[in-house]
Amino acid sequence: MKARAWSLIGATAVSALLLTGMTTIAASASTAGASATAAPAAATAATAALQPWPTLSQGRNRAWPPVTVRSLQYLLNARGAKLTVDGQFGAKTKTAVIAFQKAKGLKATGVVTSPTWLKLIVTVRQGSTGSAVRAVQDQVNFRNNRNGHTLNVDGIFGAKTTAAVKAFQKGMATEIRGFPVDGIVGPQTWQALVTEALSF
Repeated sequence: MKARAWSLIGATAVSALLLTGMTTIAASASTAGASATAAPAAATAATAALQPWPTLSQGRNRAWPPVTVRSLQYLLNARGAKLTVDGQFGAKTKTAVIAFQKAKGLKATGVVTSPTWLKLIVTVRQGSTGSAVRAVQDQVNFRNNRNGHTLNVDGIFGAKTTAAVKAFQKGMATEIRGFPVDGIVGPQTWQALVTEALSF
């Protein structure tokens, strides 16, 4: 995966302030404005560089490993479903997807594409608990090519889960400029996780 080139183009009008001897104020305003603009620009660029959200539907979903369907099931459970998390997109998972789509005003097709993912994801961080955390832990374990088990999938976002998330984010940041390294699993980190980024 290669980071897409991105740039921030801005202009700073300081000549009028220089005429009144307010050079320091002008420089401070310029820096603050550039920083405020750079943060969302970097975030947008990082999101654009990620692989598209998976399309999942009832059946085998050959293009994606079972962990991707498990993440879907964990996230549906985080939203109130009561699915067995088995990595199989069967009739019960489809029914849960349709119910969720209806509840969120989405087209109720039972097919999971980016609009459904974006409504489904739950931002989690240290201190969070529940099924969405289990999805994160399951994804971390999927990427461990040493013993396949780095974290207990217990739904408790503790120090070990935070460290694992940050390690994943640091890996992503070497590929995609602007990728957040904060230990928080928000939209960008979720998208990287469920699209198998950095997996082997």
